[in-house]
Amino acid sequence: MENNKPTEHDITEVVAQQSAANPTENGVVMVINHGTVHPPFSVLWTTVLYCAEFICASVLSSMYHKTDDVVWMGLTITFMLVPSVLTQLTLTFVHRDLGRDRPLVLFMHLLQMGPIIRCIEALVVYCQAGKKEEPYVTISRKIKLKHGRGLGPAFECEIGHSERKLAVHRNAFKRTAVIQAFLGSTPQLTLQLYATIQEKYVLPTRLALMIISMISIVYGALVCSVLAIQIKYDDYKVRMKPAAYLCMILWRGLEIATRIATLVLFSTTLTVWVVLVGLTNLFIFFFQPWVEFWARKASLPENIEKNFSKLGTTVVLCMVTFLYACINIFCWSAVQLDLADHDLVEKQPRWRSLAIYYTLRFMENVTLMILWYYFKSDFYEYICTPLLVVQLIVCYGLAVIFMLIFHQFCHPCRRLFHYNVEDCLRCSCCWKKKQSQPPENHARDPQEHAPPDLTNHLTDRETDIVDDIMEAA
Repeated sequence: MENNKPTEHDITEVVAQQSAANPTENGVVMVINHGTVHPPFSVLWTTVLYCAEFICASVLSSMYHKTDDVVWMGLTITFMLVPSVLTQLTLTFVHRDLGRDRPLVLFMHLLQMGPIIRCIEALVVYCQAGKKEEPYVTISRKIKLKHGRGLGPAFECEIGHSERKLAVHRNAFKRTAVIQAFLGSTPQLTLQLYATIQEKYVLPTRLALMIISMISIVYGALVCSVLAIQIKYDDYKVRMKPAAYLCMILWRGLEIATRIATLVLFSTTLTVWVVLVGLTNLFIFFFQPWVEFWARKASLPENIEKNFSKLGTTVVLCMVTFLYACINIFCWSAVQLDLADHDLVEKQPRWRSLAIYYTLRFMENVTLMILWYYFKSDFYEYICTPLLVVQLIVCYGLAVIFMLIFHQFCHPCRRLFHYNVEDCLRCSCCWKKKQSQPPENHARDPQEHAPPDLTNHLTDRETDIVDDIMEAA
C-alpha cells in the first residue's frame, strides 16, 4: 500500500509558501526549517590539516635531532607547539569548557589533541541529527535579495539544537584555522624554505611539510575573507559560488607565495635586515588599531565576555590585534579592526585602505627583490636571477588582478557596493585627466572636481543571493 504521508521537506515547502503568501505586518516571512543538517566538512578539513602538519613537523624535528641541527629543530618545534597551544585555548574558550565537568576533553587538550576530540563530537552530533524531532533554540533572520526584482522580505528560520551545536563547532574551527595558518604554518613555511636554500637540498619530509603549510595558509586566508564578508553583511544571506572560491584561491595563493618567496630570498642575503623589516611590519599593524582607538577617545567594548574584567578584555584585544598584524604581514586581512565596536570589525570597509595596502606592499616587495638582486651570493650564479625577479613581480601583479576580478565579478554582495572596482578606476582616471586640464576649465564646473566618496559601500541595490535555507558555515 502506497504511503501518502507528506515528508518533512514537503511540510517545510507548504509552510514557506503559505507564509510567503501571508507575510506578517512587519514584512517578515516565517520559514519553519527542520531540514537536512549539512555535514561538518570544514571541521573535518581543519582537523586533517592540523594533524598532518603536526605529524610532519614532529618527524622533521626528529630528523634534525639525528643530524644535530639544533637551530632548525628548535625553531620547527616552536612553530609547531605555539599555534597548537593557542588552538587548544581557543577551542576551550569558545566551548566554555573550563566551568564544565569534562575531564576527558580537557585532558585531550593538554595532550594537544583537542581538535581531534572536537571533530569526533561534531561528527557524533551530525550522525544523531534528525533522528528525533527537536525544538528550536533560536531564530535567525536574514534578508533575501532578488536579482533585478528589488528587495525581498526578511526570512526567519528556526535553528534546532543539533544545528546550533554544529554552528558552534564550525565557528570555533574557523578561528583555529586562522590561528594555525598565520601563527604556525606561515613561519613554518618560511623557515623550511630558508633551510632548504641554505642546505642546498630538499628533504622529502621537509617538502611535504612545506606543501601542507602552504595549503593551510591559503585555507586560512580563504576563511579570513569569507568571515569578513559574513560579518560585514550579517543581515543578508551570503552564498559563495565556485567561481568565487576559485578566484580567491588564485588571489590568495599568488599573494602569499610571492610574499614568502620575497622575504626568504631577501633573508638569504641580508639576514639581519629581514628581521628589521618583519618587526617594522608587525609594530605598524599592531599599533594601528590602537592609535585609531585612542584618537577617537573611545572606550573598551563591553560584553566581549561577561566574566572578563577590563584587564582581561585588554589582553584579549591585544591577542586579536597581534593575530591581525601577523596576517597583514603576509597578506591582506580583509577586515579593518575597530576596537571600540563589540564585533571588533568595521562594518563599512574602505577602498582606500585596500588600495594603500596593496600599493605599499607591491613597492616593498619590489624594493626587497632589487636589494636581493644586487647583494645576492654566488649560490644564485646558476639561476637566471633577473627572470626570477620579474616572475615574482608579475605573480604579485596577477594576485592583485585576481583580487580586482573577485570584487568586480565574483563577490557575493557586489551589487550592494555603492561603487565597485570599475567605478573606482574610472573615477581615478577622470580625476587625473581633470587635474591635467588648464585652470580655467576647472573654474567652469567646480562640482566636477571632487571625486565621489568611495568609502561608502552599502546602498539599496540588488544581489544574486537566492538561498532560502540555512547555509552551513
